[in-house]
Amino acid sequence: MNLEKIAHQVCDLAAETGAFLQQEVNRLKSTDIQAKGLHNYVTYVDQESERRIVERLSKLLPGSGFIAEENPSLKPEEFTWVVDPLDGTTNFIHGVPLYCISIGLMHGNETIMGVIYEPNLKECFYTWKSAPSYLNNEAIRVSNTANINESLFATGFPYYDYSRLDEYLAIFKYLLQNSRGARRLGSAAADLAYTACGRYDGFFEYGLSPWDVNAGGLLVKNAGGIVTDFYGKENHIFGKQIIATNNLIYNEFFKLFDKWKHELI
Repeated sequence: MNLEKIAHQVCDLAAETGAFLQQEVNRLKSTDIQAKGLHNYVTYVDQESERRIVERLSKLLPGSGFIAEENPSLKPEEFTWVVDPLDGTTNFIHGVPLYCISIGLMHGNETIMGVIYEPNLKECFYTWKSAPSYLNNEAIRVSNTANINESLFATGFPYYDYSRLDEYLAIFKYLLQNSRGARRLGSAAADLAYTACGRYDGFFEYGLSPWDVNAGGLLVKNAGGIVTDFYGKENHIFGKQIIATNNLIYNEFFKLFDKWKHELI
């Protein structure tokens, strides 16, 4: 399997789908917005974007399976695509120009390729197994910031699971007082892509799904970073929690999560 060739084909697919998102963003009406759960929304744009992606990927790698946000009936196989057709739907429906398409490929339990495309800036982040991470054909690396005090972080605010809100706010408060700040873009895929290229020094969030972090986690790793769950284990894809930093601040940052003593739901 030529993963480099497939990665470039997926980049082309993501760019085409991104053009569709940009075409529809100003056509969206309030009646097009449906609630999937508490503060969790979907539109026909998410659904059509996913349909197009799944159709093309099925032809690109026949027999592959899918873990996709908008179609839980799709099932994994030996090779499984992990697809978020529109990461940042809330931004999208409010006209905030920051949202992404995220596509990862797993072989068994190992992520072997990842693509994140941000259509507003036309930025395509991509990587594959044993390769560097790239942004629009240029290799990227995580930052070389060596301490939290000089770091800029990204996070996502809990929007439905408030069970560990106090612990989360304690970490957020610490970062506000002891770093250059923490940003909340509204797209975990963008946060991870920006960590991979050094715009952020680290990212953390809980309550996430595989399609939020699969591609981005590989981007950070292949760009020289470290990605774990809040317990230091490699369970960020299905464990609903993630820490992603450069390799210099990880240990200092990880210590902030000592109060997380039990698994999140």
